[in-house]
Amino acid sequence: MINQVTLVGRLTKNPEARKTLDGKTVLNVAVAVNRQFRNQQGQIDTDFVLCTLWNKTAENTEKYCRKGSVIGVTGRIQTRYFENDQGKRTYVTEVVAESVRFLDSKPAPEQSKKEPIEIPF
Repeated sequence: MINQVTLVGRLTKNPEARKTLDGKTVLNVAVAVNRQFRNQQGQIDTDFVLCTLWNKTAENTEKYCRKGSVIGVTGRIQTRYFENDQGKRTYVTEVVAESVRFLDSKPAPEQSKKEPIEIPF
């Protein structure tokens, strides 16, 4: 059996990691992924996919990404459930990330009005 997913999309909010009771870092984010086709009204629909990142991956994503950052996520689909406040079973389907790539291009350096400095090699 194969359970592998690859997504490329934008973060829907600034990432905020937290620590578990045993000291592991976890980050839950939603990634907005545009569909590859248009709906009947001619618009492109977007899916919002929940992703869970752990440990160093979570820490680096929190440090280097912001709302709107483009990321690539590779991982596996997981479904879990919990009892909500009304005692009803609630199911959650999410991607548990195995790796994350930061796909935003680096900002262009500011143009300087100073004379260029020659660095000897």
